[in-house]
Amino acid sequence: MKISGKTKIVGLFGYPVTHSLSPAMHNAAFEHLAIDYCYVTFSVPPDLLSDAVSGIRALSLGGVNVTVPHKERVVAFLDEINEEASFIGAVNTIKNDAGKLTGFNTDGRGFMRSISEAGITAKDKKVLIVGTGGAARAIGYYLCQEAMKVFLYDVDTTKAETLMQHLNIIRQNAEQVDSAAMKSKDFLQAADIIINATPLGLKSTDPMPIDVSMLKKGHAVCDLIYRDTPFLRTALAAGCITLNGLGMLLWQGVLAFEIWTGIRPPVKVMKEALLKKMEW
Repeated sequence: MKISGKTKIVGLFGYPVTHSLSPAMHNAAFEHLAIDYCYVTFSVPPDLLSDAVSGIRALSLGGVNVTVPHKERVVAFLDEINEEASFIGAVNTIKNDAGKLTGFNTDGRGFMRSISEAGITAKDKKVLIVGTGGAARAIGYYLCQEAMKVFLYDVDTTKAETLMQHLNIIRQNAEQVDSAAMKSKDFLQAADIIINATPLGLKSTDPMPIDVSMLKKGHAVCDLIYRDTPFLRTALAAGCITLNGLGMLLWQGVLAFEIWTGIRPPVKVMKEALLKKMEW
């Protein structure tokens, strides 16, 4: 990749960011298309987020992605956010248009595209989301528009209730479930799609997000963690259709690329770059 005085910089705000796979997929796409962009990471401590956002304008960055822990707080520093990001209450992509900063959230659309590619449809299905943080809000925004029912579980019952009320503004089909339901074989086996939207699985010592002995053949089991987890491996052995979060990462990046450049990126090139990076 050749850097010139005209190179447009885009990147990622987060803390930490050294583990990010995004530079690999975006820079592979820029190089493939021979367009003068470069994607870099910016480690932004929480107390410097406002300064960092001002830096987008000051340095004429093309835009940035935003990851933890900034997705919610960054909203206050932007000029505008689109309807989707406003409802979700979080931004993962910012576009700089001559100093006007607009926020978007491509996570939910990225997830929906990834399950579609895997042959999974939420249309008229019963969906269980375990965990009700930012990722659950993003995917719930779309799932509640398609599913027959969206069940929400979180050990933090207040968070789960808040998300339930929020999703029911769109459509009255979200329901909070308690720990008793999560121990019920009848309840778990009635779900068509089970999604882990918690960090459980990042460490080998983590407990399973649900009682895996209740999984059955035909369940679609998704984990928003990028790599295959013990939860997914157990589900696969039980005859379930499984999907990790790599496709969501890919497609949210594809959508961000389009927002910044107005160009449809080479999805295959981006996916290959992600897979290669994960092998390191």
